[in-house]
Amino acid sequence: MELESGSGAGDGAMRWNGWGDPDRAKDLPRAVRALLPLLLGRIRRPEAPVDLSAVQIGTSGLTEADVAALGTAVGVDQVDTSAEARIRHAGGRSTPDLLRRREREQRVPDAVVRPASHDEARACLDVAVERGIAMIPYGGGTSVVGALDPERGAHHAVVSLDLRRLQGIVRLDAVSGEAVLASGTTGPDAEMLLSAHGLELGHFPQSFRYATIGGFAAARSSGQNSAGNGRFDTMVTGIRVATPTGDIELGRSPGSAAGPDLIRVFLGSEGIFGVITEVRVRVHPISRERVFESWSFPDFASGLEGLRRVAQHGDGPTVIRLSDEAETAVSLAQVGRIGKALAKGTSVVTVYEGEGEEIAERRARTSAHLAAAGGTSAGESAAEEWLRSRFDGPYLRDSLLDVGVFCETLETATTWSNLHALRSAVEIALKDGFSAAGAKSYVMCHVSHIYPTGASLYFTVLAGIRTDPLGVWEPVKARVNDAIIAAGGTISHHHAVGRDHAPWLSQEIGETGMRILSAIKRELDPTGILNPGAVIPLERTR
Repeated sequence: MELESGSGAGDGAMRWNGWGDPDRAKDLPRAVRALLPLLLGRIRRPEAPVDLSAVQIGTSGLTEADVAALGTAVGVDQVDTSAEARIRHAGGRSTPDLLRRREREQRVPDAVVRPASHDEARACLDVAVERGIAMIPYGGGTSVVGALDPERGAHHAVVSLDLRRLQGIVRLDAVSGEAVLASGTTGPDAEMLLSAHGLELGHFPQSFRYATIGGFAAARSSGQNSAGNGRFDTMVTGIRVATPTGDIELGRSPGSAAGPDLIRVFLGSEGIFGVITEVRVRVHPISRERVFESWSFPDFASGLEGLRRVAQHGDGPTVIRLSDEAETAVSLAQVGRIGKALAKGTSVVTVYEGEGEEIAERRARTSAHLAAAGGTSAGESAAEEWLRSRFDGPYLRDSLLDVGVFCETLETATTWSNLHALRSAVEIALKDGFSAAGAKSYVMCHVSHIYPTGASLYFTVLAGIRTDPLGVWEPVKARVNDAIIAAGGTISHHHAVGRDHAPWLSQEIGETGMRILSAIKRELDPTGILNPGAVIPLERTR
């Protein structure tokens, strides 16, 4: 099949100093405003964010010869050294990223380069190696772990390699249920193009509206439908990558014993080994029906037990999420139910997709497990409301930052038997860390990804920081990372490593594991041009 292109825009251009579409930004609900002083004390309103036109950046480190060489690779009109383009590619969308974008002086890449094909991406790498330019592959710009920071490393300049011109379906094999997608295709465009053939991918992380297929692969993304459709890495059956020392295309057959699976080397590599240009994925017929049901539990422990039973008996909902007491309260406050928000209890949402009879069977089995663990069905409305707003959480974070409330997320995972201990360790690290800085905090937690042997924990923390939120957060984040490792959790379940988690990776995979990653890096990228300092700390690549 010939390449079918998408719009290349997903939900439109991202707000330069916040999340998503500026037209979707909303003020805080009145009930949430009323709740904040009860949770965090008096909040100090911050200074207004700086306007993009007032941001001060340094001159580009690229020489005229550098720009000309890059122009030969992609076309002169696709090498952008304008201030606006450089500012818009200055990092991802973590809370520290957004706080830095409220400052007048900012560190930015020296140019934005936009290849439109595998060969053009390959040519960009050749120029970067020859001329000593660092390159950071850039998809939707949604990283929250510092993976897009404009780090030059040992090079005289750093370029953001924007891959969003690599668009559309490259090949479709409907008989085998596989599609090859260009890496810059956004989540919405992928679903739109596949739907024309009666197919869907069904991968829906919160970043869905903006993130790209290549980004899903590079970060080992996990979507909200993972209970039914699996993580993105389980969907990948093949991959094409341009590396500084040669191209590689992997995934000859559905199964193989021909040595280690090299596809997995590039899944989660965050652009440090090569530029992912095409991804082959499993696709399936579009689900005909969707059924919702929400549940309430007396406490988090009984909710976890219900989820464990569902996971270990298999074939449950497409989506299943458990919110703890604190998150349930804030969710209720957002829709004005302030009285119930102050009550105790946790909540679960379930969504079933598929065919009518099959859904009924899965729902009956799931309901039996949840009821046996102490759950009570609460109807459809809460689950339906979650689905309507499931991609809008980051807009609430922006609104909180606008009124002076620090809001950040982090996630981890562990076995069922260790979940309570890990949750407690993270909560204590967060609360004690902010308390030591004189800030009151409020910690929420939910489970959104379950496995037969364990589950993820996703934390959202609010804090009333009076001054220097970045200076307060950095030691708190370090304390939390230490606590996660000490308690047996993973440093990241689906946000990836980036630069923020890189110092802790060796404690998770060991020194031998780090030597393996470093050896691959040296072989594929011997001059270290690709995303310096991401995943592997800079000192280990010298």
